[in-house]
Amino acid sequence: MHDLTYRRKRCSADDVAAQIPKDGFIYVSGNAATPQALLRALATRAATPIEEIEDKLRVGHVLLLGEDPFPDRDGDGPFRHHAWFVGPADRDAVNHGNADYVPVHLHQIPRVIEAGPPMDAALLSVSPPDRHGYMSLGVEVMASMAAARHARRVVVQVNAAMPRVHGDCFIHVDQVDCIVEADEALPERPSAAENPVHEAIAGHITKLVPDGATLQLGIGGVPDAVLRQLHGRRDLGLHSEMVGDGLLDALEDGVVTGRRKTAHLGKVILTFALGTRRLYDFLADNPLVEAHPCSYVNDPTVIARNDRMVAVNQALQIDLTGQVCSDSLGTRIYSGVGGQVDFLRGAALSRGGVPIVAVPSTARGGQVSRIAPLLTEGAGVVTTRADVHWVVTEFGAVNLFGRCLRERAEALISIAHPEHRGALLDAAQARHLL
Repeated sequence: MHDLTYRRKRCSADDVAAQIPKDGFIYVSGNAATPQALLRALATRAATPIEEIEDKLRVGHVLLLGEDPFPDRDGDGPFRHHAWFVGPADRDAVNHGNADYVPVHLHQIPRVIEAGPPMDAALLSVSPPDRHGYMSLGVEVMASMAAARHARRVVVQVNAAMPRVHGDCFIHVDQVDCIVEADEALPERPSAAENPVHEAIAGHITKLVPDGATLQLGIGGVPDAVLRQLHGRRDLGLHSEMVGDGLLDALEDGVVTGRRKTAHLGKVILTFALGTRRLYDFLADNPLVEAHPCSYVNDPTVIARNDRMVAVNQALQIDLTGQVCSDSLGTRIYSGVGGQVDFLRGAALSRGGVPIVAVPSTARGGQVSRIAPLLTEGAGVVTTRADVHWVVTEFGAVNLFGRCLRERAEALISIAHPEHRGALLDAAQARHLL
């Protein structure tokens, strides 16, 4: 029965592209689950450039990897990104006014989609169906379930390379309108190479991680370094927006067991995975791992059910009062609000929780202090000073929670790069913070 339905719904990527209104609104899964074959078909279908923005096909997504599938230098092409998180593929388009960035906490993106304008189609990457007709969203769930419920049509790219990940991440062949079979390798991201600054930051962070803690780690050199330095810790768990290859080493070393988790005992909980084929093969049909929508994984009240929740998130800049910028470099949008506030607040609510903002002390080869008297003009405050607890650089860790502005300035200057402390001290005194 399911086989018949599956065969009946098969179509080509070109057929799907032809059926999508040129002035419509679609959702595409992102990260390593970006349905590349479907996007290539849409790009091929592109007609004569249309100048009016309202006539463009708006493409909603959380994060696209790689090059922009719809390059549009002059803003007169037929597509317009609608990004809830900006990445390399659409960063230039956003900053040239040719794409839209929607600042929103990650756990609220599904709600935004379901309450938003009509959606013509959801284009998703999935694993091949099992014998019951269920296809897994695999390495990225994020807001795809909400998009599938909200969209008029659901199109899936069935990819044999997509692992069948367990959790609240399955869609049945009866729930989709078109099935496109297209096998292609998933994008990979190896663990970051060792970096002295990242290793030093990680050394301060690991001192704050108790046995039995549940971890959330983001993307990048610092999280990878933290996982490398957790040897000797016992019975750690993982409840994280994303996981990479570092998880595998932590599991093999017996550092991550999940035995003391107070939510989803023994399970690794995630909403997307980004690593190498080694990680994707590990995730396939592995009951140790569960993938859930970001509306669940990133919900601060769900996060707080994990006792001893240690959340590590990175920043681009922090001012002397504790305001954190994480989504822009001045007025230039760099990424997005993402799950930083979700996890910092969840960890703050957790019994024994440790919310951490990690930031290298300098940028541009040491010329610029990331701990600044003021945020750069136009910078976005992603995490307010009231939400900040621990701040860690390679020069130490300080806890700002409950501290007045004077105490915050003193603490932050103490972990700034020594070459910039004098200027920061002068700026703090000029502002009457000291």
